[in-house]
Amino acid sequence: MKNQRIQQLLDQIKALEDELHTAISEQQTTMFFQIKGKRVEFEQSIKKAHRRLRRNFFRWLVTDRPQNLITGPIIYSMIIPLVVTDVFITFYQLTCFPIYGIKKVRRANYIIFDRQHLSYLNFIEIFHCTYCAYGTGMIAYISEIVARTEQYFCPIKHARKILGTHSRYARFLDFGAAENYEAKLEEYRVSLNKET
Repeated sequence: MKNQRIQQLLDQIKALEDELHTAISEQQTTMFFQIKGKRVEFEQSIKKAHRRLRRNFFRWLVTDRPQNLITGPIIYSMIIPLVVTDVFITFYQLTCFPIYGIKKVRRANYIIFDRQHLSYLNFIEIFHCTYCAYGTGMIAYISEIVARTEQYFCPIKHARKILGTHSRYARFLDFGAAENYEAKLEEYRVSLNKET
């Protein structure tokens, strides 16, 4: 009975999240821009307003916080472990997921480069945004690959509360719920091949 109530609540949360994402998407699309294929297009009046707000490089360099320039090399050196991890996690997914029967994670759903369409950003700000889009997108991409792996091998919640769980965790089996574990594990595995 308890698990059924939890499942109902999770389904309601998922439905509300979907509704919220749709509403936000509709609001953005009608207010500021339209997405045409891979391009983001603003109305001409918005484009002109954005261009007027853009700071040129030298003004940006003088007015930006000095700590940002000083720490820049440290921040951008993180590209090395990100790219190395990207290569390894992608190789893992390409080789192992077909063996396990897990549908592959589509990286284009997680790593999105669209901020270059913002005319109010100068080329350095666009560079920063591109780096951040890659970094945060890569972490989300990795998280989903690892989450699917965890669902395949060990879809069991932890005994202690943890922060920052992935989207699949809430549906995992309760810690210590041993009854029909093998059958439930197989259900989790089969569902991984039906992902959308």
